[in-house]
Amino acid sequence: MKDKFVMWFEEIDKNDVGTVGGKCASLGELSRKAGVPTLPGFAITANVYNLFLDQTGLREFIRKNLKELDTHNLKDLARRGKAIRRKIGAARIPPEIEKEIKRGYKRLGTRLGVANPYVAVRSSATAEDLPGASFAGQQDTYLNVEGEKDLINKVKLCIASLFTNRAISYRVDKGFDHLKVSLSVGVQKMGRSDIGAAGVIFTIDPDSGFDNVVVINGSYGLGEYIVKGKVIPDEFMVFKPTMRILERVLGNKRIKLVRGGRGNIEKDVSPDDQAKFCLTDEQAVELARYAIMIEKHYRSHMDIEWVLDGETGKMYIVQARPETVHSMKKKNVIREYVLREEGNVLLTGTAVGRKIGIGRVNVLRSARQIDRFKVGEVLVTDMTDPDWEPIMKMASAIVTNKGGTTSHAAIVSRELGVPCIIGTMKATDILRNGQEVTVDCSTGEGRIFRGFIKFEVLEKDVSRIPRTRTKVMINIGEPSKAFSLAKLPVDGVGLAREEFIISSYVGEHPLYLLNTGQGEKYINALSQGIGKIAAAFYPRPAIVRLSDFKSDEYANLRGGREFEPKEANPMIGWRGASRYTDKVFYLAFELECRALKMVREEMGLDNIIIMVPFCRTPDEGREVLKMLAKFGLTRKAGWKFYVMAEIPSNIILADEYAGIFDGFSIGSNDLTQLTLGLDRNSQRLQYLFDERNDAVKKSISTLIKKAHRNKPRRPVGICGEAPSNYPDFTEFLVKQGIDSISVEPDMALKTILLVNKVEKKLKG
Repeated sequence: MKDKFVMWFEEIDKNDVGTVGGKCASLGELSRKAGVPTLPGFAITANVYNLFLDQTGLREFIRKNLKELDTHNLKDLARRGKAIRRKIGAARIPPEIEKEIKRGYKRLGTRLGVANPYVAVRSSATAEDLPGASFAGQQDTYLNVEGEKDLINKVKLCIASLFTNRAISYRVDKGFDHLKVSLSVGVQKMGRSDIGAAGVIFTIDPDSGFDNVVVINGSYGLGEYIVKGKVIPDEFMVFKPTMRILERVLGNKRIKLVRGGRGNIEKDVSPDDQAKFCLTDEQAVELARYAIMIEKHYRSHMDIEWVLDGETGKMYIVQARPETVHSMKKKNVIREYVLREEGNVLLTGTAVGRKIGIGRVNVLRSARQIDRFKVGEVLVTDMTDPDWEPIMKMASAIVTNKGGTTSHAAIVSRELGVPCIIGTMKATDILRNGQEVTVDCSTGEGRIFRGFIKFEVLEKDVSRIPRTRTKVMINIGEPSKAFSLAKLPVDGVGLAREEFIISSYVGEHPLYLLNTGQGEKYINALSQGIGKIAAAFYPRPAIVRLSDFKSDEYANLRGGREFEPKEANPMIGWRGASRYTDKVFYLAFELECRALKMVREEMGLDNIIIMVPFCRTPDEGREVLKMLAKFGLTRKAGWKFYVMAEIPSNIILADEYAGIFDGFSIGSNDLTQLTLGLDRNSQRLQYLFDERNDAVKKSISTLIKKAHRNKPRRPVGICGEAPSNYPDFTEFLVKQGIDSISVEPDMALKTILLVNKVEKKLKG
């Protein structure tokens, strides 16, 4: 085996990395053992590379050329790399090796029933696709190669690509000896993705590291345009425990790369195809299933490439390598970047990772300008490809006009740990050289601020957090934060706020959307937002509060003024339960119910508990449950229903409410406001606003007693801000026997430790 020049994929596996490189070894492993569909082909072994270097004198030439190289001297790096590549290009592959390669190509053609099959020619380095070093894009791949002459030429180009500037620099950074890394070349049947689709799969959320999802990116044509960032791909997120789709995001697929008469050519995508996803839901789930099979086989999170053959309609896996960013991180440490100031937002885009970086802007239009870049600057460009790698590691942050979450800029910035914002569309026009900026990815939205904004990095070890009898949960509104927060050792979500999803992801009044025929937009945004929150903490419960906008807040949504009354005090006006049974607004409420039903039935998430806010009377509670049942949300279907305890009537009539609902959640802000008879928004009355007031505390104590003596016993939680603000209030709640305390995420660990301390005291 060691002396072979050509080995077929079915002959090799992951133990042959030293002979056929990481990429070809993976293709062999997938073909033989993983049970997923692959395309046939063979590996030109590293023996060919080594003989080529030895017989042509190239090895000594390379050694001398790279001696005492400083990769930070970009001009010198470029000069040396170019000299090596030119020398390789001028050398001749030994005739006996060339003959063997041609024989393999002919045999592949015979197997496929084609004289000169189109093939993909892929570089496969012997130090490639290893945990801790992905070498993503470091060596070249050539697609739609046809004929023996073209094949031999592309094999030499692959060998030369081991000495591109980016590959030389990357090996130095990772501590690999240049001449101890060899190269194999894979020759594989070309799937007709040019008339189908292609893309990338991660078996983990690539930004947060949440490992219960499969993230699929795809676009029409050859996959090269996704990696290069020339298109923003479609994205599907599949939840592993239920194998259902959590989220679909339509990309911007205006162009595609396809097979031409000579080489590959760019074509426009028709408007109809742009408006459609490149995969069906069924195809996305099929790919997710293959991805999970590969992940289980390798026992590692994976980064996978796929193609959809437009001729056969079949899907194939064409590459799989270990994910190298989150797999290397400490499992029990949560690192959180937090802005400590507000600032002037210059530009927004898609955040990659959850970090913050500051620096002076350096706008570069081409990789030929990289020698102008200095350590610590913010790289701003149209899009990146592997030629940019030597300076990406020097950047404090990266900002691009184009690209999706699996583009080159996104992949490399994650591996380097550099904050990156992609898809800004106009960064190179708006940002100026030398301008001081803060690049913020911490919230899930990419924001570029003018000037240097103060921030800090919080590190939390969650490996030694005690378990408590009183459940500690978190409040959450922003779905994009959910996956990052899922690591917290909490008992679930005590309050998922729909209002944030509606205002941030929809921005339009639901009745306005119904009147303009856009009701599905509301349903999709709500279901995907709620679904991500519920999935992040699955199977832990997620208590979702039904929409609780006040009339002035609804009026501020697009089209809202047409449907909302002007109220003197919206805080105690038309809000919460009173809306859901209204003869007009119930149409909007139906959209909300359909979204919740979709989360349970289509996404398979059965951990959601529905919570009814601002329910003034027991009769109103009964009417809301009837309306929920009308839209298919019933206890028979497995749903549970809680009521917010935030009005004095909820406390006074707690026995009656306990007969209607399955549990209570205290809204301490509104309960304080209405118990003390003050407007919580009034600055003049702020000195009176204190949830620790005896009247409020007595109300809470009464509620807990009444709920617990009910048969069946009803659980009581709290989701107001008081436990986050006042440790002594938390101590009071635990002593009263409350079932759960839900706090802001940054207070979760402190609250668990405090609750544990109080519980120990009570025991002792």
